[in-house]
Amino acid sequence: MSRKTAYALLAVVAVVTLSLHSVRNDFGLGRNMEIMVNLMRAVSTEYVDTIASDKLMRHGAEGILRNLDPYCTYLSEQDMKDFRTLTTGKYGGIGSAIRQDSNLVRIAEPYKGSPADRAGLKIGDKIVEIEGKSAAGMTVSNVSDLLRGEPNTTVRITVEQVVDGKRKEHKIRRQRISIPSVSYADYVADGIGYIIHSDFTDDCYTEMRAAIERLQSKGTLKGLILDYRSNGGGVLQSAVKVLSLFVPKGTMVVEMKGRGKGESKRFTTEYEPLLPDLPLVVLIGENSASAAEIVSGALQDLDRAVLIGSRSYGKGLVQSTIPLGFGSYGKITTAKYYIPSGRCIQAMRYTDEGRAQSVPDSLINEFKTTAGRKVYDGGGIMPDKKIEAEYVSAFAATLFLMGLIDEFGDNYYRQNPHLQIDPKSFTITEQDYNQFCKMVESRDVPYKSDSRIAVEKLRKALNKERYADQTLSQAMAAIEKNLKDDKMSNLVTYKSDIIRTINADIVLRYAYAEGRTANGIAHDKGIAAAIDMLSKPQTMAQILSTQHTARK
Repeated sequence: MSRKTAYALLAVVAVVTLSLHSVRNDFGLGRNMEIMVNLMRAVSTEYVDTIASDKLMRHGAEGILRNLDPYCTYLSEQDMKDFRTLTTGKYGGIGSAIRQDSNLVRIAEPYKGSPADRAGLKIGDKIVEIEGKSAAGMTVSNVSDLLRGEPNTTVRITVEQVVDGKRKEHKIRRQRISIPSVSYADYVADGIGYIIHSDFTDDCYTEMRAAIERLQSKGTLKGLILDYRSNGGGVLQSAVKVLSLFVPKGTMVVEMKGRGKGESKRFTTEYEPLLPDLPLVVLIGENSASAAEIVSGALQDLDRAVLIGSRSYGKGLVQSTIPLGFGSYGKITTAKYYIPSGRCIQAMRYTDEGRAQSVPDSLINEFKTTAGRKVYDGGGIMPDKKIEAEYVSAFAATLFLMGLIDEFGDNYYRQNPHLQIDPKSFTITEQDYNQFCKMVESRDVPYKSDSRIAVEKLRKALNKERYADQTLSQAMAAIEKNLKDDKMSNLVTYKSDIIRTINADIVLRYAYAEGRTANGIAHDKGIAAAIDMLSKPQTMAQILSTQHTARK
């Protein structure tokens, strides 16, 4: 075993104990560290097959962390590259999402203004060569590794163009790609601004402030909708900065409590607010987590915004990255966070074996907002006005995952490469949808409705338990006959879902991600409810002064 591996293992064991200096039983810790190193050495030198030391290291680290919570992970030097992208939103590359299509990789979305976009790459282009080597058989991960690199370096790729099938070589200069935290900002009604805040990276405060100022420059801002429904969180300090846009300077918005003094800290806003009094509605859902819950929960606790949607994810744990040496890190849960009312919204508890358990009703505690409204811990953030989350139908999702939506989009763009569209109002025609149905008709779609699955299970149970007499068998046959969940029937039943999915795919090709978002706004019940709420100031005032949230 190499000295590098031994040192790294020692560091991991030390991290799991959270601090050698804070553990009184130094002898027990040192003894177990030595045993672990000896075990690793024995496996490395004596096991019948050769085991790569880096692989052994990863397995050992994962084993140590497995029985903690799921947010504790080992990050190798290679993993840290992806981790930095998540926390900074920046990487060196050509600026395009890619997708797998059989044994090749296609361009999925060139970001507006990126090197890929300026080079003329289009959604659906096949990547056939990279630096003169065939890309056949490569995975998305393989291609991504080759396309990324230091800014100002170049990469040579050959694509088969989706428009004409011709091959074209591009020599693209990589640059620092910054993935925007604010993916959309515009007016959705008279005086009502709408901002999608996608994640909490280091620069998201600057982006949020700039988005608000753009809205103010375009018109009179009377109310604002903040969309956190798909925001999985990020940097806690960035959440504090974003809150400073809406609440008075010096307001305590989150407190972090850990085992050691260094892990306990109160965070207050440091800037004068840009919008101290503007009516706010925040959209949340089951995918709103961590820093997104800090912002939405603090605005609720301070009676600053009305929350609309469904219960948030419930992640009240704070992770710290602790260096282990040789470029690797341990991402370890070191604290819990508490929003202004004093509640921690962590929804799951983790046993010594790492099993997740919901917080039982008996342990849910009541807290009060600034105005005295009742709010509760132990289950995420509960909205002030509940709206069930909307999902695309399973059948439409199956067509998308099979690549049939993308294939139709490729054909549509191939036939209309210079089409000028209005992203907000665009929709395919009835003739277009009929063409899509003909394409699907010739394909095998592996889909069964929940009803079909339930009927099949019932039939098996009846046969197994010998209840399937002639009368029951006839009844079951009648039910199956009338289900009408075959492929062509589903194309009628779920037509509106499928059309919206196709529209989004096509608009992305002509108007980038902003256009796709604009196209979906008219069908978004959450946005409609937020606009309605902002049009009723008395209702908002009543909610923010007297309405309690649901317990769970």
